[in-house]
Amino acid sequence: MSDARDVLSAATKRYQRTEAAHEAARETVVAAVVAALRAGIGPAEVERLSPFSSAYIRKLAREHDIPPAPPGPKRAG
Repeated sequence: MSDARDVLSAATKRYQRTEAAHEAARETVVAAVVAALRAGIGPAEVERLSPFSSAYIRKLAREHDIPPAPPGPKRAG
């Protein structure tokens, strides 16, 4: 039975090692999303280019005091 314990232990260690890298990558993407919104890139395009949903992008915009896009037709990027 120790074989299954060894596999589980190794998988846990691998998960813990990669967790920090994943969190750092997520923080980098969040910063890039915020920068893109501040640069005037529309939320739909930001959603298309990022791993995040439109709802999460709106949440990030609110958290970073980025005003919503004005209503009406949007110009092509």
